[in-house]
Amino acid sequence: MLVSRIAFPRFTPLAILLLILLSARSGAVVPQTATETVAENTAYSDLVAIFEDFIALRDGTSDQSSVLDRDGQGRAIAPVANHGVNAVEQRYQRTQALQERLEVLATDEWPREQRVDYLAVRSRLDQYQFLLRVSRPWARDPGLYVDRMWAVTFTELPVAGEAREEFLAQLRAIPVLVEQAKQVLDDVAADYADLALHNLSRPDGVGHGHPYRATPPQGVIGWFEDLLARAEQAQPELTPEILATMGSVTGFETWITRKRPTWHASAGVGEEALDWYLRHVKLMPWSSSELVVLGERELDRLWSDYALERQRNRDLPELLPAETGEDYQQRIETTDRRIRTFLANTDFITVPDDIGELGTNVPWIERPGGRNFWEEVQYRDPSPDHLHAVIPGHRFDMVMAARVEHPIRSKLQSGARVEGWATYLEEAAMGAGLFADLPRVRELIQVFGIFRAARVPADVWLQTNQMTVAEAVAYWLERVPYLDPDVARVDAEIYLRRPPGYGIGYTVGALQMQRLLAERKRQLGDAFNLREFHDAIMMAGQIPLSLLRWEMTGQDDEVQRLWEREPMPVK
Repeated sequence: MLVSRIAFPRFTPLAILLLILLSARSGAVVPQTATETVAENTAYSDLVAIFEDFIALRDGTSDQSSVLDRDGQGRAIAPVANHGVNAVEQRYQRTQALQERLEVLATDEWPREQRVDYLAVRSRLDQYQFLLRVSRPWARDPGLYVDRMWAVTFTELPVAGEAREEFLAQLRAIPVLVEQAKQVLDDVAADYADLALHNLSRPDGVGHGHPYRATPPQGVIGWFEDLLARAEQAQPELTPEILATMGSVTGFETWITRKRPTWHASAGVGEEALDWYLRHVKLMPWSSSELVVLGERELDRLWSDYALERQRNRDLPELLPAETGEDYQQRIETTDRRIRTFLANTDFITVPDDIGELGTNVPWIERPGGRNFWEEVQYRDPSPDHLHAVIPGHRFDMVMAARVEHPIRSKLQSGARVEGWATYLEEAAMGAGLFADLPRVRELIQVFGIFRAARVPADVWLQTNQMTVAEAVAYWLERVPYLDPDVARVDAEIYLRRPPGYGIGYTVGALQMQRLLAERKRQLGDAFNLREFHDAIMMAGQIPLSLLRWEMTGQDDEVQRLWEREPMPVK
């Protein structure tokens, strides 16, 4: 049973004032509003303008040629990004012009928080240019097009009015998408092709966002069959449109299968490119080889902690999974109340009074083949992922981020900050006493940490082409309790296909959070307050953690080298 998402009201003026005062007491720099910033530094307004121009370019709102919005019959379709050679080159050149505008800004005399914003903006431009020149998923990954095919199949029928027109526009976009794919997929990686074929015709066993079916449909094609069957019963006049789109999807599968023997390229970006990305985009202070050492060390530490915890708890009964959806829902509600009470009673973080229910991240599913990894953990006790993904993790974090009113930080997100914060919370809450009376739950927290840590070396090895998806799956299955092949394969796919280094962000981001916590405690001594520290992080926006550290502590050792830029390595 999945609790639905709801809309959340914004802060009251009193709550905003309270958080500003809390942040000021902690010594953190509070990002200024747009009006205050521009009034103090007119050059900063140029940075804001550059960032706004970049957002418009990246999102395709400033150039009509960046999208295709009609099919071959002239009918309106849901916009499809134009990945033709000329369109991609034009985006690169326009981004380069923005880079040149950035380079002439004299930032030496800017306040620290504005210099933080400068480096954050530049990292997003570097990320986009890397995408255009190195990652090039439209030319290398058939899965980019497969991903677009899922959502329309989840549509509840019947549909009428505007919803019907939107449904038809989504259906009609897929043949346009497929034809473009066949034109621009000219450097396909073997792993990417195999993953695309898997997702077209086989269920992933995980079901990220998929509606529940007792028997999961067989990939995208199976979901189209599901949609067709429902249309035949509820809205038969739509079946010709659905059949036409299905023909395009199955034709794409046939095309990939035929081309697959000719595709031998590696999926990873390579060590040189990954190291450049870690420095210029993720703004991390470590190279890829250093991250492998950190990840393996964390994996050993967490396994050691797990072994000792299991020894300590050896005479206690094991936690048993929920047997029904009702039992599981009750566990979620109990967990939510326990965590919220703990956050308030221990001065851990401020939870505004208007934060309502935030749902759950792992719904109740009865699988024919048994529980997957997430379900093995969460059905026993929902605490690990509730901390990570609900409160005060992702869902709470997203609500708080939406309340940051800042011309740059309100539109910027660092994956390592988001995942690092959520992963940090798992052990931080445990260390602060949340599970003092729940020793078996501490074991589940350690199991989660083990999986996060195991991602680090494998993510590096996938991107540096030292490991295939199948090898990453085998590596994880040997090292992670409860892990199943489906979740392992989906994880390998996610972190290979996302921007480089996303999989390292969980554990490495948590390490950066722990460093920041340690330094603030050393700086403030007895004046340190954990709630004020966490509130200041929420207020600062989801910026890279090396920048957050510089802003909060004044320690600039991690950012000094960021002012010197190296040429981006291009294949």
